[in-house]
This record gives sequence, structure tokens and C-alpha cells, in this order.
Amino acid sequence: MSRSVLCAVDISNQGKDDAVLKEAKRLADLHGAQLDVVTVIPDFGKSLVAGFFEKSHHDKAVAAAKTDLKGQIVKSLGAEADAKVRHVVATGTAYEEILRVAEETKCELIVIGAHKPNFADYLLGPNAARVVRHSTCSVYVVR
Repeated sequence: MSRSVLCAVDISNQGKDDAVLKEAKRLADLHGAQLDVVTVIPDFGKSLVAGFFEKSHHDKAVAAAKTDLKGQIVKSLGAEADAKVRHVVATGTAYEEILRVAEETKCELIVIGAHKPNFADYLLGPNAARVVRHSTCSVYVVR
């Protein structure tokens, strides 16, 4: 089926995306696909906020995100599975970066979690809803 499965997680919600990671791995294994896991951090270099951070802050944030992402994958899937996963840390707006990485990797499936809805979100979180609406490939939403 897929050349790759792209799993989007939020590393700031440690442990809350375990079900998303496990389902993405199951789907990747089922179809013999590469599992790519992406997390997105804010762009600290934007002109509105850049003055509040050191020039090296972005590089430090990316390094910390890579460490946290690896830790979350190891905890959820195990070290053996982690060794086969491609880790991606993107910078920018979550849904835009998830869609960009999906295009770059030519994945055929995006696996993303939807948090419990509140009055403003109704069925899907704002990022999950935008990914579903704008993706050119299939999207599997894990509740």
C-alpha cells in the first residue's frame, strides 16, 4: 500500500500520543511501509518574537525536540522499533508542516491524533481537522 506512513505527534503532550504511535506502527507494519514520525515546534525566529530569544534558541529547541521525540517513541514502541523510525522535527505551524513533510516524503497515509473535543473544536482538534481537509493523501485519525 504505502511507501511510508507519516505519524504526527505533539511532544508537549508526553504519553498522550502513545495510541497514535502504536496505531501508526501497526499500519506501517501491516503494509510493509517505512514509519516516519514528525513533531512540530514553533518558529522562534519569526519577526514578532525573535527579539525575545537568543540566536541559538531555535537550534537548542530543535535538539531538545529530537531528544524528546526519540524518548517518546522508545517509551511507546520500544528501542528496536525506534531504530527503524525516521524522526522529523519541523518548525512552523503544525498542520502546514505536517502537510509539507507528507508531500516531501510522498507518504500515502498520515496518522494523527484528535484530542477530546470541546465546544470550539466539536469533532476534531484544529490541526487534525486542517490536515484532513487539505491533505492530498489518506488521513487516519486516532481518537
